[in-house]
Amino acid sequence: MLKNMLNNIQKKSLKERFLLVLGILFFLIYLVLGLMIMFWEKLPLNMEPKYRYAFGGLLIVYSAIRFLRLINSNTE
Repeated sequence: MLKNMLNNIQKKSLKERFLLVLGILFFLIYLVLGLMIMFWEKLPLNMEPKYRYAFGGLLIVYSAIRFLRLINSNTE
């Protein structure tokens, strides 16, 4: 499976590989931002804890959706 994924990546054009790297980068940015909002107490956001957890969870779910779309587009 991993070998098949590497072959798919190598077959992509330079533009498609750049967009793949960009997609992975933004997945990581949304994931880290969601975790920061949820667990970093010194972050200057004046929100109640329940709203912080809800917003952080929403960002994490969004990053998971982006990751699943990225994986599904990689198999084509």
